[in-house]
Amino acid sequence: MGAVVSRVRAALMETVALLDEVVVIDSDSTDATYDVAVDAGATVHRSCDIRPDLGSFPGKGEAMWKSLFVTTGDVVVFMDADLQDWDTHFVPGLLGPLLSDPGVELVKGYYERPGGHGALDGGRVTELVARPLIALLHPELAGLVQPLAGEWAVRRDLFASLSVPTGYGVELAALVDTAVGRGTGAIAQVDLGTRSHRHQALLDLGGMAVQVLAASLARRGVNVVDPPLLEQFPAGLKPVKRSVDIVERPPAREVW
Repeated sequence: MGAVVSRVRAALMETVALLDEVVVIDSDSTDATYDVAVDAGATVHRSCDIRPDLGSFPGKGEAMWKSLFVTTGDVVVFMDADLQDWDTHFVPGLLGPLLSDPGVELVKGYYERPGGHGALDGGRVTELVARPLIALLHPELAGLVQPLAGEWAVRRDLFASLSVPTGYGVELAALVDTAVGRGTGAIAQVDLGTRSHRHQALLDLGGMAVQVLAASLARRGVNVVDPPLLEQFPAGLKPVKRSVDIVERPPAREVW
């Protein structure tokens, strides 16, 4: 985290004035994320402290939604915090289509993933859940190489107009809603080279898959159990049950 912030500030704020701000949203971390990001020069907010009148939920989408209340730029670039193999070209790469083409409103990155089964392997949830869902229900998005990639950029006014799932469903939901509301021509993708990150345990991916499925089904008008109870069998026949959040935030512009 600290290295990412420091390099972005040095290359894109101090050397060239491409960015106006670098903001980190700390989503209830229990490690030193907050202090490390502050020491590296970022403006840091705890997600639960942003607009406390609106409550707080765990999850990636929640942090992204809350970011709209503490940032000011007309264009927002999202980067996952667990990047291990990356370079500062990710940011201008994502911004390029937005700055050069007024018709583009959302830009998705894709990259090689070292250790994957294929050069452009999108990860287990992408290949086993998101891509089949797209083939069946959202074929207009089939050309996206890595629809669940965490590195993307979007115009503020577009993102503020979207309903945002608080968890991992945010990625697919933003693409589907943008395609419906603005057309697929508003979506671009860029090759960012190589990117690696820590892999989650297989059972942890179950909750992520539920959130992606729920976001897709909601956009087809399908009512699902809320919250769904995910039952897994990590050891023997004794199940482990956990509730999975599938809450969606309303468009941010409705509560500004």
